[in-house]
Amino acid sequence: MSPSLIQPHGGKLVQLLVDEGRRQALWPQLVHWPSWTLTPRQLCDLELLACGAFSPLTGFLTEEDYRGVVARMRLTTGLLWPVPVTLDVPQEVAESLAPGQPLVLRDAEGLPLGILHVHSRWQPDREEEARLVYGTSSREHPGVRVLLEDTHPYCLGGPVEVLQLPVHYDFTHLRLSPPELRREFLRRGWKRVVAFQTRNPMHRAHVELTLHAAKQAGASVLIHPVVGLTKPGDVDHYTRVRCYQALLPHYPPGMVMLALLPLAMRLAGPREALWHAIIRKNYGCSHFIVGRDHAGPGTDGQGRPFYEPYAAQELVARFQEELGIQMLPFKNMVYVEELEDFVEEDQVPPGFHVRTLSGTHLRTLLAQGKPIPPWFTYPEVEAELRRTYPPRARQGFTVFFTGLSGAGKSTLARLLQIKLLEIGGRSVTLLDGDLVRKHLSSELGFSKRDRDINIRRIGFVAAEITKAGGVALCAPIAPYDAVRKEIRQEIGQYGGFILVYVCTPLAVCEARDRKGLYAKARAGLIAEFTGISDPYEPPEDAELVIDTSQLKPEEAVHEILLYLEREGYIGPGADRLAATP
Repeated sequence: MSPSLIQPHGGKLVQLLVDEGRRQALWPQLVHWPSWTLTPRQLCDLELLACGAFSPLTGFLTEEDYRGVVARMRLTTGLLWPVPVTLDVPQEVAESLAPGQPLVLRDAEGLPLGILHVHSRWQPDREEEARLVYGTSSREHPGVRVLLEDTHPYCLGGPVEVLQLPVHYDFTHLRLSPPELRREFLRRGWKRVVAFQTRNPMHRAHVELTLHAAKQAGASVLIHPVVGLTKPGDVDHYTRVRCYQALLPHYPPGMVMLALLPLAMRLAGPREALWHAIIRKNYGCSHFIVGRDHAGPGTDGQGRPFYEPYAAQELVARFQEELGIQMLPFKNMVYVEELEDFVEEDQVPPGFHVRTLSGTHLRTLLAQGKPIPPWFTYPEVEAELRRTYPPRARQGFTVFFTGLSGAGKSTLARLLQIKLLEIGGRSVTLLDGDLVRKHLSSELGFSKRDRDINIRRIGFVAAEITKAGGVALCAPIAPYDAVRKEIRQEIGQYGGFILVYVCTPLAVCEARDRKGLYAKARAGLIAEFTGISDPYEPPEDAELVIDTSQLKPEEAVHEILLYLEREGYIGPGADRLAATP
């Protein structure tokens, strides 16, 4: 008897884990075969291949299957499959392998997890994949940016034998495979199950939405959040899972269940919604909620959405009969003051007042330590969010100075360090460009590649300091905008990031040059010198712009302290307390 009334996609739940006999037979040969260390995305894909969540796939897509999926959302068998699941590798790895050759797949610690039997090797057209799968080739789309900039140029496809699943130590009782979840549904007597996909914390509106869905379908509720890779800047999964656990008591007894999905999201909007429906079908669910902008990345730099709000619902509806899992389409849920309840946005009575709270506003309230409206979330969820996102006065932060050599970055950073230590309450670490070069990056030169590595190292250290609640003061030249944005994103996950552009004119910087570096650069004795023979890209996203030819160091640092006070990182009046008499 099947653990659920709904059959897996393709009629059979694939299981790629080998038995112990096969594992023992393969193990001695692994050292003789070439191997590949899986990326975080590939690790997620392997786990879902192994457990059957990606049924009917038996491995990474071959070229023929890949082309069918990209162009027509079909495997060569004719089955519906909307998103490519491929193993991308560098050119040298691809060219070293012959068809039929085994490739050992390892995790970051070198543990062998599986074997890919290479049946296909090709170089995909990533631009075409972006246009057809994501509907855009804009690098502003985070999924497209990963595809075009972070994906290796070649793909390998073929069946996979899995030796063991990736190891997880967190929330192990919630990490249920499709067979395990199907058995649990059977044990509970659940024949109709509606799945709710999320990558964000859940609040009152989400609970109301799932309750409406359960009533409409006559089903129980599976909260099935993604805990693999989501959108950069999302709330970490540890915090989210604690939030989900905190709100479970707000459902009727025996109605809801929480399980985790180790999926690497592509943020592909409509196609991904179709993919999510197939995955939940494989887990045994009979219904699937598709909401507003399902699996979309939001808006571009001009505030325009990448996908129409209900495009995902329209695509899933087109394949409703073939899917075999019923979509429950919902519009955005909003709170109506007069009703003291949540309703779908198109059901608000005329003249009634709607209250909303955006994610940006929520983060602002948390940062300022202000109360969150009780209509928006539950006290237990708010408490969990505040554990992770304390008020700014208790957060760590990074002040990142950038500018030409001789602009005054190091002087300002050292003076700011002293003033912050006078104020007290946090550890303060200075990561000066010259000191980092001496202690962390002594082997690096001054090519663009080496400079980027150096800035990423500074960003990594600053992120760890910020995460621990301290203050990092960074003073490198950091001439390239893309890397500055990269570390802003990394550090911004853990606390504040304040970019200070020290825009002192080049002529002033040259006049201050005690080491004679500018003169040597102009004489051609120093190659790739920023501002002379190598470009400096001025930031357009700096929180503060300071010209030290116009301000004394004490005045400039006072401006920084005023900014930190206004934004809540230091207490009121702290800038005056630390002011030089």
